[in-house]
Amino acid sequence: MNFDRLKEKLEILADAAKYDVSCSSSGGTRKNKKGALGDSSASGICHTYTEDGRCVSLLKVLLTNHCIYDCAYCVSRSSNDIKRAAFTVEEVVDLTINFYRRNYIEGLFLSSGIFKNADTTMERLVRVAKKLRLEENFNGYIHLKSIPGASDDLMQEAALYADRLSVNIEIPTESGLKLLAPEKNRQDMISPMRYIQKGIIQYKDEKKILKKVPKFAPAGQSTQMIVGATNENDLQIIKVADHFYKNFNLKRVYYSGYVPVLEDQRLPSLTTEVPMLRENRLYQSDWLMRFYGFKAEEILDPNVPFLDLEMDPKLSWALRNLDQFPVNLQTAEYRTILRIPGIGVKTAQKIVSARRFQILTMDHLKKLGAAVNRAKYFIDFNAGNAYLKYLTDKNFRKLLIGGSSSKFHNQFSQQLTLF
Repeated sequence: MNFDRLKEKLEILADAAKYDVSCSSSGGTRKNKKGALGDSSASGICHTYTEDGRCVSLLKVLLTNHCIYDCAYCVSRSSNDIKRAAFTVEEVVDLTINFYRRNYIEGLFLSSGIFKNADTTMERLVRVAKKLRLEENFNGYIHLKSIPGASDDLMQEAALYADRLSVNIEIPTESGLKLLAPEKNRQDMISPMRYIQKGIIQYKDEKKILKKVPKFAPAGQSTQMIVGATNENDLQIIKVADHFYKNFNLKRVYYSGYVPVLEDQRLPSLTTEVPMLRENRLYQSDWLMRFYGFKAEEILDPNVPFLDLEMDPKLSWALRNLDQFPVNLQTAEYRTILRIPGIGVKTAQKIVSARRFQILTMDHLKKLGAAVNRAKYFIDFNAGNAYLKYLTDKNFRKLLIGGSSSKFHNQFSQQLTLF
């Protein structure tokens, strides 16, 4: 084996993979077995940090950066003059096992450019997962990128050996995709997603009847959209995400701020900043839809099609709906408490539980974990709340912005290196 060449391939194909952000897992329950290697636990694996704060990493690479398509936004586009490389199936398997044994990684995230056609590429991705599972007894996390246009038979095999599958929608709207990737067909992206969705539903139904049913994409499927390469507004993006959550039962939709890497008259200039803050606001909006009961049309409407960059979407919604405040914590429904700025899901649950035993005060709210610097203006206690006078203040918005702080930093996060 030529180790210098293998290292060069790894550097090229790991660097090309860094633009794909949809590489976390949730819901995987593939446990270790006697004689096997690794496991994929329900706590989740992601490229940098898990929800409980652990730093973990995946071997995140492309099988190849050769591609038959010439997508304007992609660094691997066929017309781009870059170094090309391709792994063999055996090389990816050996790298995964050897890195795992050295405790460099906890799983594999494998995507690919498309060489020859969709089925040829997908067949090689499946062979990697199949070889890891059957020949190496690897029970670690495997995330495969589904290739648009791949056959149902290959998608079936992929779902049996991978924990999670994902197809990138890439551009939020079909018109945007036609502009930047005219060779691609949106329907080719939708078909494998629909097939996986049906397979997951069928697996759950069979599991109720039969004890031993082969796992079928146990960590579900996800997708990713590029933000800022085309002129879609945030309302369009959120509605697309909402559509996929409702109709395809996706685990996650990822948003990737466009990184200018190529000069093209259809794209923003190379000096354009990566829209990291906008990306962050989209993730916050996504969270509101998934866990807080907000509808897409509540977060934004045609008159306000872009998210407020000065404050988070929940606080922005509250300012537009002041008639729904203040909320009495002692009597309000759980779903109403969830809509109070500064109160998250866990805190809302604690409030509902605690108020059965005592009359809540501001001090209690602090102890329950609320961000009181925001919440104090929107809640009412049985004993009253002096901060409610600011609800009608004409400078209320400035007051809120001045008293709020964000954990978000406008910093481009590079992929963890393995060396």
